[in-house]
Amino acid sequence: MDIQLCKQVVAKAEMFWQIYAIFGFLRLHSMGKIDLITIIIIGANVLVSLKGFNDFSFFEKYKFNIGGIRRGEQVRMFSSGFLHVDQMHLFFNMFTLYFFANPVISHLGTFNFVLVYFGSLIFGNLLSFYFHKDEYHYSAVGASGAVTGILYAAILLNPSMKLYMFFIPIAIPAYLFGIGYLLYSIYGMKRRVGNIGHDAHFGGAIGGYVITLILAPWLFTEHLLMVVLLAIPIVLLYVMRKTGRI
Repeated sequence: MDIQLCKQVVAKAEMFWQIYAIFGFLRLHSMGKIDLITIIIIGANVLVSLKGFNDFSFFEKYKFNIGGIRRGEQVRMFSSGFLHVDQMHLFFNMFTLYFFANPVISHLGTFNFVLVYFGSLIFGNLLSFYFHKDEYHYSAVGASGAVTGILYAAILLNPSMKLYMFFIPIAIPAYLFGIGYLLYSIYGMKRRVGNIGHDAHFGGAIGGYVITLILAPWLFTEHLLMVVLLAIPIVLLYVMRKTGRI
């Protein structure tokens, strides 16, 4: 057996045990706490991402890439949402989804949750395409847009929700986190901070916000203040774009 074949066997074995470990974790923690559709989406992200980790040509073929999309490869707008840069990128996105999926499902149902998730994914990539349409080599991957959409939807549907952040011992209102996160995303888009797709995150939040309001119009009467507050960063981005400040 040559060295290259040995490496392929080891890679496949590692992939199998990574999948087994993640699904084992989900199974142990799913007793009434995680919906089947969430497990399916996390599983799909894990499978596609692990394939991308071990197959460069697969990764390159399905990542978000402006040049590829402008050549007619629109599948990248969807497929890129299942690829990740590395295991930590994958873990944090799926960890966030794990915590915020159920609040959305409990209010909107499974089918509408899927609409919010994939709608946010597309919104995120559309905003990325809008901001980078002339940068033919611009590329990105990750479920962050979809996950941010679910996060924003969860906050909109649960205005009293509070979050505990790492190294901060007190809970903060989730809506403050949501607004602050999008304001930071605007800063990141303007300053090009880090190797992060801030525009995809922001677009995903817009998707989660708009689709949730369409599916749950009762929010305008029961949580109007929250609807207005969460719209502030979206309106700010629009004004900054129109005035040429971003």
